[in-house]
Amino acid sequence: MIKKYPILQHLFYWLTAFSLLVFIYSTAYGSYHLGVQVILILLPVHMCYFYLLTGWVMPRFYFRGKYLQTCLLVILILPVMAVLYRLTEVFIADPFIYHFYKVRDSSFTWADHERPLREQLLSPLGFVNAVERSNTVVWICVTLNLFILWHQRKQAVLQAELNFLKGQLHPHFLFNALNNLYALSLDKAPQTPQVILGISNILRYVLYECTAEQVPLKRDIEVLNDYIELEKLRYEDRLELNVHIDPHADHIQIAPLLMLPLVENAFKHGAAESTDMPWINIDLYLSNNDLTFKIANSKPELPVAQAYGQKFKGEIGIHNLRKRLEYIYPSKHRFRYFDESDCFIAELQIQLSSTS
Repeated sequence: MIKKYPILQHLFYWLTAFSLLVFIYSTAYGSYHLGVQVILILLPVHMCYFYLLTGWVMPRFYFRGKYLQTCLLVILILPVMAVLYRLTEVFIADPFIYHFYKVRDSSFTWADHERPLREQLLSPLGFVNAVERSNTVVWICVTLNLFILWHQRKQAVLQAELNFLKGQLHPHFLFNALNNLYALSLDKAPQTPQVILGISNILRYVLYECTAEQVPLKRDIEVLNDYIELEKLRYEDRLELNVHIDPHADHIQIAPLLMLPLVENAFKHGAAESTDMPWINIDLYLSNNDLTFKIANSKPELPVAQAYGQKFKGEIGIHNLRKRLEYIYPSKHRFRYFDESDCFIAELQIQLSSTS
């Protein structure tokens, strides 16, 4: 929200500064009414100081790595802004405060204010106080600004890496789908048109709907089922397939394409490379908003060199999935992957959010 509407970010700064200053000054004056009025007089100086730092010094020097120039400019600007703050106090704020108390108590006196203007302006104590008051709130706001910028850049980097990881799934799926289609076309299988239509539907989801950070779990499950149906057409009776998917997924969101790579691996490295009767078991169920996805598949008997090659290829997708889970669901997921002597087993658990 703040990134989309920068004005909210600045409004947050000045509401924070205004609240802090009103509390300090109102406590000192014993009047919130006076405190608010004095802060409205002094706030433009704080804003001028803040935007000079964040709008000129930081973008032109600090963010470009010119740290020495940044320090020198801050050292130069600091006394200038203190003088401006002191001038505002002496000529505007202090007379207003004096008048406020004088109206309420005709015997009120203020020795510092009643001195000649020259003495007030050259007062070392007054200047030191001006340095303190002009810097405290401004640097709190600058710190908030730096923290928000750091958070936004961190999120941008994470989002870029997530997009890269998600993007790896698109060509990976397309490559596997085209391989399957090529095998069917060589055999002139009657299922080929249906497979083409199924691949088209899945690609539409992968390329267009998955651009969102979250998608309905129900839709993700539909695509998962579509993919399984495509593979069933390919293997017919040559595969023992057991699928149990909980249909109750309304109003629940999930990051897209987390389960599909595991299903792809099961078919590609379990069923496709086995000469015996392969098997795949898929279970997906929900408990409240906690999703559990389990998939196990038979492991083909291959020479050692080939087996290591298969493991390496499969674990590229596993590594990709682990990184996405760490970014999207930190502390809200558990993923386990077992490479047994006769089968592969993967278990994914995620705490999901509801839209209702």
